[in-house]
Amino acid sequence: MGHHRKALRTTAVGAVSATLIAGSALGFAPAAQASTGGIRFVDIAGDGGTVLKANVITPAGADGSRRYPLIVLPTSWGLPQVEYLAQAQKLANSGYVVVSYNVRGFWQSGGRIEVAGPPDIADASKVIDWALANTPADAQHIGMGGVSYGAGISLLAAAHDQRVKAVAALSGWADLIDSIYSGRTQHLQAGALLDGASVVTGRQSPEIREIFDNFYASNLSKEQDMINWGKKRSAATYVDQLNKNGAAVMMANAWGDSVFPPNQSADFYEKLTGPKRLEFRPGDHATAELTGLFGLPNDVWTDTERWFDHYLQGDDNGIDREQPVQLKSRSTGGYEGYPDWKSVGATTKKLALSGTTTLHTNVDSGADGGVVFLSSILDQVARIPPVASIPLLPRRWAAVWQSEKYATAQRVRGTAKLHTTVTPTAESGTLIAYLYDVGPLGLGKLVSHAPYTFHGRTPGTAFGLDLELYSTAYDVPAGHRLALVVDTVDPLYIEHNPSGAQLTFSSPANDPSYVSIPLREQ
Repeated sequence: MGHHRKALRTTAVGAVSATLIAGSALGFAPAAQASTGGIRFVDIAGDGGTVLKANVITPAGADGSRRYPLIVLPTSWGLPQVEYLAQAQKLANSGYVVVSYNVRGFWQSGGRIEVAGPPDIADASKVIDWALANTPADAQHIGMGGVSYGAGISLLAAAHDQRVKAVAALSGWADLIDSIYSGRTQHLQAGALLDGASVVTGRQSPEIREIFDNFYASNLSKEQDMINWGKKRSAATYVDQLNKNGAAVMMANAWGDSVFPPNQSADFYEKLTGPKRLEFRPGDHATAELTGLFGLPNDVWTDTERWFDHYLQGDDNGIDREQPVQLKSRSTGGYEGYPDWKSVGATTKKLALSGTTTLHTNVDSGADGGVVFLSSILDQVARIPPVASIPLLPRRWAAVWQSEKYATAQRVRGTAKLHTTVTPTAESGTLIAYLYDVGPLGLGKLVSHAPYTFHGRTPGTAFGLDLELYSTAYDVPAGHRLALVVDTVDPLYIEHNPSGAQLTFSSPANDPSYVSIPLREQ
């Protein structure tokens, strides 16, 4: 598998290069040229004196006679400091001082990539210090926000700097390990994409290079080190601190985010005790926010500004009275409001996984989670998720269970959960569970999936397995079925099945196997 991973990393570097070049050609460069009037490009001394390249936009007519709320926007992973110019100008027009800066290690900023480590968190506070000293920013009304990397850093900064009163975390992470190592499985394509982007646009620290190398190599002796490294960089680790500081937190993510899947955001949201809002929409990583970066109308950025307007400027715009959990279905495109996350799937329906089935491993059955970015973008734009012909899946390499045809539409909302009993022939193994919407001709459209890896099991000894599939909002039409498919190979992930290994799934009478389907109340 070494050559495969090296080739994938090389491909990822090329793809990232093309994407960044296209982004600059299509949008970022014109934005910079069109907005030289009210923008200052400055150098800010970050932690340890590291130079951070930044830009500052102040409200028109700001003459030092009054103070304005401050919004700090750290850039996304691999993107230049002009990323937020269109939105920053809108915010400045609404009465904010906006400082956007390139995080350390990327583009022209100094230092090396720390992956939201302590120096990055200290940098955020240094940028706030600089803004308070060099702009008409109000020390009592400070917000942070951003997309992806900027979102993660903003959440962490709010936990460590009590001056931050409001956060808008867009397509970010709350738990880094539960994002790229969920189910104890390396998310190979997501990791390669992040790795490739950092090689093209930045300077990796020796620590992150070692983390990536151990990640690809499945080095279990370094697993706990990787987990500790990731937890230090996860807002979920500091949720008590964040709650104590009291910042108002808005989080927006996509159902099909292939870098930061939605479950970890929902889990984190439930632990927040201050003002909070959670939004999920169709799409992949950062695609829901993308049009807003070009200054086009965009729901995510509209809600972001409303969030800041209420919690930093005191506007009575009603966002605090709306249902705090806002979901956009992948099927209907309409918004749905809920009082909390647990109300999303108000009822559940179990699909029994009866009988005993043995899988041979190491062969891709044809059931797959798709391709990083591409598949969920197709679902977002054209409602075309990954598909598989369920009747044609080879039963030697795929276990299949199907429901009866549903008389009415099944509005799947939230997190489907698999419970089963597995007997392996080897101490390690990987399986991937897929939930499909199956039409009359047997064509299955992917509703959700998730990987699961185990190590240290006794061959021939059964164990119970519980796995949460990725949260979603999808309507199964009347006359269709749901199918659960399990196989052992998916290009999205690194698998750990020894050659010739088998997995047997059973449903003991005292512990029956099932998949629990969360449904919106009819």
